[in-house]
Amino acid sequence: MTKEHSPDRLDVKAFAQAGAHLSGHDSLLKYERLASEAKGLHPDLLVDWQAHGEVRATHGIGGQIWLHLTVRALFPMTCQRCLTTVDVPLEVDREFRFVADEATAEALDDDSEEDLLALSREFNLRELIEDELLMALPVVPRHEECPTAMPLASTDEDFEEANAQKPNPFAALASLRKDKPDA
Repeated sequence: MTKEHSPDRLDVKAFAQAGAHLSGHDSLLKYERLASEAKGLHPDLLVDWQAHGEVRATHGIGGQIWLHLTVRALFPMTCQRCLTTVDVPLEVDREFRFVADEATAEALDDDSEEDLLALSREFNLRELIEDELLMALPVVPRHEECPTAMPLASTDEDFEEANAQKPNPFAALASLRKDKPDA
């Protein structure tokens, strides 16, 4: 009998001991925080993911619980150059080592090269997927080459006209200035 693994309530240890695989093609709408970042653009986009669990010896210590996660998605954002929608490809390919609890993860984190997570019998894999995708979002999204040419201007006619109409605040001071002849 094979045990069914759920990404919403994953027993990480059993998943790794079985060397199990999970994969999914989820709607962007399943990831609430990520969907809110998309601001309603293309809600029909898919998040493709795969997870593989294994137990391996690391640094001379046997029986370490590992999870390998790969995620791919196209994420709609606003291009910061042309202000039109750009679908940004997001890719995550990470491995996580699970330790007994949060305190152990925190204690080992500074000395460890790998990402550490606390072991759980009800681990939410979709939350991890969402966290990783949120961290993969670019700070300044943009097209490689924008589909529309952006007019580049260093001045704005309305701004220049408004400035020309304003009197110089120091003009009144000029009349108070007295030139003294050299003695």
